Amino acid sequence: MRDVAVVGIGMNKWGELWDKSIRDIFVEAALTAIDDAGVDMLDSMAIGCMTGGLFVGQEHLASMMADYLGYKNLAASRVESACASGGLAFRTAFIEVASGISDVVLAGGVEKMTDVSGDGATYALATAADQEYEVFHGATFPGLYALMAVAHMEKYGTTRDMLSAVAVKNHVNGSMNPNAQYPFKISVEDVNNSVMVASPLRILDCSPITDGAAAVILTTVDIARKLGKPIIKIIGSGHATDTIALHARKDLTTLNATKIAAERAFKMAGKTIKDIDFAEVHDCFTIAEIVVTESLGIFAPGKGGEAAANGETSLEGSFPINTSGGLKSKGHPVGATGIGQVVEVVKQLRGEAENGRQLKKNPKTAMTQNMGGSGGSTLVHILEVA
Repeated sequence: MRDVAVVGIGMNKWGELWDKSIRDIFVEAALTAIDDAGVDMLDSMAIGCMTGGLFVGQEHLASMMADYLGYKNLAASRVESACASGGLAFRTAFIEVASGISDVVLAGGVEKMTDVSGDGATYALATAADQEYEVFHGATFPGLYALMAVAHMEKYGTTRDMLSAVAVKNHVNGSMNPNAQYPFKISVEDVNNSVMVASPLRILDCSPITDGAAAVILTTVDIARKLGKPIIKIIGSGHATDTIALHARKDLTTLNATKIAAERAFKMAGKTIKDIDFAEVHDCFTIAEIVVTESLGIFAPGKGGEAAANGETSLEGSFPINTSGGLKSKGHPVGATGIGQVVEVVKQLRGEAENGRQLKKNPKTAMTQNMGGSGGSTLVHILEVA
C-alpha cells in the first residue's frame, strides 16, 4: 500500500442551518477543504450520509454533489453506515489512495436534519436500530443508551455526576470551537437538573439534532510533500460490526465492534493505546463516551466515568478526549460526524486548534472512533505527524 496523508480540511459552523440546502452545506465544506489542500483536481469523492432521503427527500447524493461542486463526471459515491457514515467515507477514500486507484480523493460527510419535525427526525434516526426487535416495540436511541447506562451503573457503580462530568467537559471544549452548535459552558448541576429523556439520561446527556458538513482531502505522502503541506499520515484503519440489537449482545457495558475495530487499526499502525496522545470519540450520549473509552482500552472497564470526573479526559488531562467539544457540544449531523472528528485531530496535530483549545503537550499521534446506532458498526482511525 502507498502511504496516505490528509492535506486539506474543511468544515462549516454546525447548527440549525435554515437558509442553506443540503447541497449548499456540503459544497461549502468541500470547497474549504480543496482550498486548504491547494489542489486543483480530484480523482474521486466519497460522501458519508446516513439518510438524506428521510431528512430532506434527497438520495443520489453522489451525482448531485459532484455536479454542484463543479466536478461533473467525477467518480463519486455515497456510503452509509448509520452514524458512522462519515468514518466509512474516510476509510473508503483512504483505501482508494493507498491502493493506487486514485491520487487525490475528497472524503466528505453531510446531513441536514432540521427540515423535518422532531418526530420525523426520531423516525429517521431509528432506522439505525433493529426495526423488528427494537423500534417496533417503542425503543428509541435515548432508550437504548439508557439501558447501557443502567447496566454500567449496576455493574461498576458509575454515578449520575460521572455522566454529567462528560457533558461539562465537552461543553468547555466546545465553547472554544468556532464551528460548534452549542459553544457554551454548562455545570454538573445544569445536567443533573435538565429534563429527563430516558432515565438516567437527561437532555444535557444527549447530542443534538444538527445540520452540517465536513470534508478532507487525502493524497499520497509524496504528493503532500510536493504541495508543501504538513504530513498528517493515516497509519491505521479499523472497521468492525456487531449485532444491531442490544438484546443479542453478551454485555451492554462494552462495545465489541469498537474493540475489534481498534485492534485492527492498532495492528495496521504498529501501535498500542499507550502511543496515542488524544482521541475524538463518538459521544452521542454521555454514557457512550464512557463506554467507548473503556472499549478502546484508554481506561479499564468501569473506570471511564471516574476518569472523566477526575479530569483525566480534559484538555489538561492525561488523555484528552473530544477536544472539539464532541458530538455533545459541537453537534451531530450524523453523516458528517466521522469526518468532523478527522478535521479536529488534523487541526490539533498541525497545532492549529482555535481559541485556546490547542493541546499543550505537542501531540503527535491521534485516534478517531465513529460508530453507528448503538454500536452496531465502528470505524477507528489513527493519524500521526510524519
